[in-house]
Amino acid sequence: MKPIQIKVKNSFIKKYQKNYPLISKDEIANPQVLKEEGAIVHLLEPNGNFIAKGYYGRQNKGLGWVLTSNLGEKIDVIFFKKKISAAFDKRKSFFQDEHTNAFRVFNGEGDGIGGITIDYFDGYYLINWYSEGAYTFKETVIRVLDDMGDYKAIYEKKRFDTKGKYINDDDFVKGERGEFPIIVQENGINYAIYLNDGAMVGIFLDQRDVRRAIRDKYASGKNVLNTFSYTGAFSVAAALGGAAKTTSVDLAKRSKSKTIEQFSVNGIDFETQDIIVMDVFDYFRYAKRKNLTFDMVVLDPPSFARSKKRTFRTAKDYPELIMDAIEISEKGGIIVASTNNASFGMKKFKGFIDKGFKQSNSKYQILEEFSLPEDFHVDRSYPQGNYLKVVVLKKMN
Repeated sequence: MKPIQIKVKNSFIKKYQKNYPLISKDEIANPQVLKEEGAIVHLLEPNGNFIAKGYYGRQNKGLGWVLTSNLGEKIDVIFFKKKISAAFDKRKSFFQDEHTNAFRVFNGEGDGIGGITIDYFDGYYLINWYSEGAYTFKETVIRVLDDMGDYKAIYEKKRFDTKGKYINDDDFVKGERGEFPIIVQENGINYAIYLNDGAMVGIFLDQRDVRRAIRDKYASGKNVLNTFSYTGAFSVAAALGGAAKTTSVDLAKRSKSKTIEQFSVNGIDFETQDIIVMDVFDYFRYAKRKNLTFDMVVLDPPSFARSKKRTFRTAKDYPELIMDAIEISEKGGIIVASTNNASFGMKKFKGFIDKGFKQSNSKYQILEEFSLPEDFHVDRSYPQGNYLKVVVLKKMN
């Protein structure tokens, strides 16, 4: 099929000449020519000069991704093998790590092909497809993984539909179906993983360095509150780091059984920990009424969350979340503030934190900051790809 020619508006030509990977609708003069997802596109100057080539695949971020600035380079199995092999080579130290066998082996545009990520879980591959266009490369990607060597099985998550949501069908692709949960290791911590059970697998790999820091530096002897706790991964890390007690709070009913499981696979008696199914903001009010205080509070909310009572948007409501945490934190207590919202950077996030402390008439010290770990390779031309922002704070008064 002949590549589709799309014209870049004059004011954005230099941006794409500097290897910017995301094809955005506002920057294209003739987006109406894009019909079938997966089609190869040529980005051209208005005068017809070639800039780059990529593919058409709609996701919330844009219309597709640039793959190469080389006009003669074909987008074929050889291209995919080159990109995926290079990504695997960058992760050699992870493959050799005796204490970690769950990590990202291919990170979308950070490794040269936007819209596709591949995670590794102790011999199992999980491919995430973020658009119908990306999904058209399925057979090519699987062929490359076959060539890369042995694996137990390949699973996939189709994270797209007409509303950009996860498509829930059989996630198994090939190999031998796993007996789930599989127990993976991360810095010596066990986690139960499900590759066949909805959009989430049980752990967010991008928080690996934060979990290790909580275990190794901050948790010892502390009474820890983990909010928006999901499967309790931060709580497990804190408990293994010698926390006096952990309290995990999440609105989802499944969070309780999932958190019990994560404690259990690490030999921790879950009955010595508190696992609460409740709206986090209701829990803050409950804690204030009961005069409960904590030595560490972990805040890792979704970018957008809606319950029956309220809607939470990170970009608008994070200062209030910080204020809630301050109210139930001991003097000298630790607050781990985290967000995965890609729409703003670390500077703005620190502004939210600062606003929350100022409105609470409280002072703080920044102890440590985290962004994406080494295996989540980021394209320098696309800083928005480094979406994770974590700040470890000490409440001074």
